[in-house]
Amino acid sequence: MKPAKRPIELSFRLALYLLKNRLAGRKRFPLVTMLEPLEMCNLACAGCGRIREYQPVIDKMMPVDVALDAVKESGAPIVSIAGGEPTIHPKIDEIINRLIEQKYFVYCCTNGLLLDRMLPKIPPSKYFCWVIHMDGMEEKHDESVARKGVFKKAVQGMELALSQGYRVCTNTTIFKNSDVEDLWEMFRLVNEIGVEGSMISPGYDFEDAPDRDLFLTRQESRNIFKKLLDPTRTGGMKFYNNPLYLNFLQGDREY
Repeated sequence: MKPAKRPIELSFRLALYLLKNRLAGRKRFPLVTMLEPLEMCNLACAGCGRIREYQPVIDKMMPVDVALDAVKESGAPIVSIAGGEPTIHPKIDEIINRLIEQKYFVYCCTNGLLLDRMLPKIPPSKYFCWVIHMDGMEEKHDESVARKGVFKKAVQGMELALSQGYRVCTNTTIFKNSDVEDLWEMFRLVNEIGVEGSMISPGYDFEDAPDRDLFLTRQESRNIFKKLLDPTRTGGMKFYNNPLYLNFLQGDREY
């Protein structure tokens, strides 16, 4: 399947938003609202410490009005919904549908386990994109999320969503034990399936993660991203991140 392209309106809205803030004299302002309506998850990934770190509030769910007010207060045109696993939230469809009605560009991160149940509740829209987490091909991904069958479920959900007209991206977390050859194979696969692009980032060093040896040092991060993003090996792969961020990951830019 031919890979989808991000909506032209997204680039136009971002450019207009940047211009308005610059003309208003603002040096710093949000581009994306990071919305986490819950911390609960239906997986216990080796590199994630959220379930343990947020144990005191693990059962709390952000009310719909609180979520919408937070997005309005931020003012950013893009909303990234994460967690936890957002599809567990009993009102996530209402949150997303109301944001779409207000023409925010919404990206919902998910492990894909409940995706088939969510599709009937959230109609396809140019303002909405599923972001499915993929840490490699089947063996590596299932090892990363500590459960067999998750890779197949994620790929099935991806293909189903695309067949129904949804925008779909993938998100990959890079750890010390990530296999670059395996990741290249996975990026080629999702590109052939037809995703809009692949987001990549290093794993965050959670104090309560089951295996803290997975996390990269700054130099290790530079080395692996330099190899991963080698232009002689990434032909045809579509990375969704800002090019400046990709340069930073490789150590070619500092902030």
